[in-house]
Amino acid sequence: MKILILLAKAAIAFVWLVLIANVFHPFPGKTAIVLYIMTAFLFIMHGLQMLIFIGAFGDKINMTRWEKWSILVFGIFSLLDIRRKHMT
Repeated sequence: MKILILLAKAAIAFVWLVLIANVFHPFPGKTAIVLYIMTAFLFIMHGLQMLIFIGAFGDKINMTRWEKWSILVFGIFSLLDIRRKHMT
């Protein structure tokens, strides 16, 4: 399970790399617009996950600063990793 989570995090990191590269060097045509929308959507969804999780469990488990921010970057895969680390 740990290997699968690591692979999923690598895939999400690659997605973020493409999305951020589009911000600094836009892709041609309508592709850039689609990637801007995807960037905003991904950032909002992962931000909501981070806020909800920290609001619900922030006082119950000790998380490092990186674990809190990794939810914003990796989303559910970071939550699975935190659950594996703190709740098993």
